[in-house]
This record gives sequence, C-alpha cells and structure tokens, in this order.
Amino acid sequence: MSFEELGLSEKLMKAINDCGYTEPTPIQAAAIPPVLMTRDLIGVAQTGTGKTAGFTLPMIEILSSGRAKARMPRSLVLAPTRELAAQVAENFDTYGKYLKLNKALLVGGESVSEQKRQLEKGVDVLIATPGRLLDLFERGAILLNDIKIVVIDEADRMLDMGFIPDIEKIFTFLPNTRQTLLFSATMPDAIRKLADKFLQNPKHVSVAPPASAAKTVEQFIFRTDQRQKMKVIKQLVEDEGVKNAFIFCNRKKDVDAVAKWLEGQGLSAEALHGDMPQKSRYEKLDAFKAGDIRLLVCSDVAARGLDVEAVSHVFNYDIPMNADDYVHRIGRTGRAGMKGRAFSLVGKNDEKFLDAVEELLGVPFVDISKGKPQQDHKKTDHKKQDHKKENYKKPDQKKEASPSNTDKKRNNDSQKTKPKPAQHKTKQERANEPQRSVVGFGDDLPNFLK
Repeated sequence: MSFEELGLSEKLMKAINDCGYTEPTPIQAAAIPPVLMTRDLIGVAQTGTGKTAGFTLPMIEILSSGRAKARMPRSLVLAPTRELAAQVAENFDTYGKYLKLNKALLVGGESVSEQKRQLEKGVDVLIATPGRLLDLFERGAILLNDIKIVVIDEADRMLDMGFIPDIEKIFTFLPNTRQTLLFSATMPDAIRKLADKFLQNPKHVSVAPPASAAKTVEQFIFRTDQRQKMKVIKQLVEDEGVKNAFIFCNRKKDVDAVAKWLEGQGLSAEALHGDMPQKSRYEKLDAFKAGDIRLLVCSDVAARGLDVEAVSHVFNYDIPMNADDYVHRIGRTGRAGMKGRAFSLVGKNDEKFLDAVEELLGVPFVDISKGKPQQDHKKTDHKKQDHKKENYKKPDQKKEASPSNTDKKRNNDSQKTKPKPAQHKTKQERANEPQRSVVGFGDDLPNFLK
C-alpha cells in the first residue's frame, strides 16, 4: 500500500513526499483510514513503528478545513513528557507545512505568559502534558468545549507516571461528541478500563505483540562487577565503532557520573535527565540529533517515544527495574527497518531484573562476558535453546580468534609443558640415583595423594 491509496490531500502528500516517504508503516496503514472516517481508535504498536504519524497525518487532513477560536483549540494531544510532546509538535510542523494550521505546545519549564498569548490567537492543535494543561485550564486561559479530536499518546507511560487521574479529570471538561484516539505500546488492565470508559465502539489496530522487542535489534548482555561498568561501556563503544548511542541508567546520579567519566576519557558524551532545565534538555537532544553529541547518557525520561534517526546502539548501564522499560529503551535503535545493537551490563544487583526481562520477552540473551556467547541463564531450557546459539561478532571486522580458542590454545600449551607424573621406582633404582634436596613428599607419595 502507498500513501496515495490512503486518500490524503495533495498538500499533505507533498509534505510526505518531501520527507522521502512512499509507503506507510503497518501501524499507519492500519490506523489512518479509520481515523479519517472519524472512528474512535485504539492503536497498539511497539516503539519505533511510526505511530505518531499514524494520528498526526489524519488529524491534519481533518483539521485542514475550519478555523479555531481564541482560547478554544480544535484538537488535543496529551503526551506524558515534554520531550514526547515536542516530538509530536515536530510531526505537525513537518507534515502540515503546506496547510495553515496553528498549534501550541503546553509543557512545564516554559513561559506561561507566552503560552497564554498563543492560546489567545486560537490554535487548531493543542499538544500538552497533563499537568500544564490543567494548570492553564484552572487559570481560565483555555476552554476545552470545542475539542473535535483528542489523542492519548503513550497511554501505558501515562499510567507508569501516575497521570491517569489527571486524564480522567481532563476528560470531564471535553464535549461528549468528540473523536478519541488512544495509542500505547502495551495494554495493561488499567489502560483497557480507561479505553472502555472514554472511547465509543473503537476500532482496534495492533501490528506487533505487546512488549515485544523489535526484530531489527540484536541483544547482548555482559556480566561484570558494578565498579567496572564504566570501563566496560568505554571498551564496547570502542570495539563496536559506535556512531551514536543512548546509554540508560536507572538513577539520575549515575547519569551525571557516567557522562562525566566518559567525557573525561575523551568521548563525546552528555547527560540528560528530568532535573535539568527544559531549555538545556532540548538543546542536548537537538545536538544529539545533529550528530554533535555521540553518546547521550539518559534516565528513563528519554526512553519512551523519542525518535532520533539512525541510532546505531543502545547501552543499558543498568537493567531497568520495570521490564517493559527495557523494550522501550532498546527501541531507540533498530527503527524504521534499520539494524541496531543493544548491550546490557549485568551486575549482581541486576540479576532479578534480568530474570523479569527474559521472562517478558521469552528468549535468552547472548552473553559476551567471556568473549563467546553463552545461553543466559539458569532458567533457560538448554536442550530447547541450543539451536539459538550464535557468535558475537564486532561489526565490519574479519574473523578473529575468539577468546575461547585462545583459552583452548593456552590450555593445550600448558598441558604440553606440564611435567609428567613420576613413575614408581624400585628401592634399587632410587639408590642408584644422585642425591638431591628433599622437597615435599618427593616420589614417595602417600596413597591418599596418588
């Protein structure tokens, strides 16, 4: 199927062609037609599948006719984080550049007075995080009774971050006659209940099993001591010839420490987490997208939904405490059909989290800790999994002797030089031998040591 077959307008098609796209991704092909028919929709797709365009494209088409009134936006997109909200805004800028649609981005860390001025002009598309939207609504800066389309993006992330009560409150201010779209990577029970409450006879589209890792991403683990993780990351970055990579840590203090240490080792690295000023976060993300930063060390604030083109690697400095977050982290690479590689460092404290991830995905990892793959780990049925073993290879390098072969050679050499055990000799033969210093038991080994 091509974009032309989806029935999009000429101006919208021109913007799509400018991006070099000719065929929609599976989630786009499945979602766009029912959205254009004004159906409520539940879209389930793993990260990196293009689901943002799956709702922005039909929304632009629907909103292309009409005009917004002051303080009364015509559509609303709710996103869990500032970064995701900004990415949705970029999609509207990219695809709506030949259409006269106004948008406003309401997120924390930005000027409230400037956001109020934007709302006074009238906006067709309002993109917001729940907290800032409620803040401006309670100040009387915005009215929601003219909303035609509302989107809940990354619904499972909203649940994780505790935003469901805010969303339920926002929906009490929306008109009953609206179109509601809900997109999520997974569908836990709480999200199903939310969909049952606010969507009417929705169309369900799903293009991948929930919580599944992209097949385009090769996954490896490296068992190491916690104190050696920084050195291991540096070595892997050098061995892999990393073009650009996300490095994820569970704790913000580790984000700062790892970024500072890598930078001190001469690598281009910056930290990104939620305690930083919003302006600084945007600047670092933009620099990473532009290739000015090679390694972006992040907390999970950056794990969901951020779309950076052609990221070659993802490194998990820690295994995430939430198994679903592992899927979203490694989804930063291997996007849009490209190949990617993900490496996770496993210390003693990571084992239980690794168990949860492995149980979620249902597959063993390739352990490269000793230079050769080993099926991980004790819960794996080795008889069933032996056929899945594969060799770890550094990219774009010719065959080299693996450490396992080196170990074998070293063992063989040591066996060659190892003295043969002394043969038992008669008393007469020993008497004829030259005298020598006695060391240990000599040749007369006690029976219990033979």
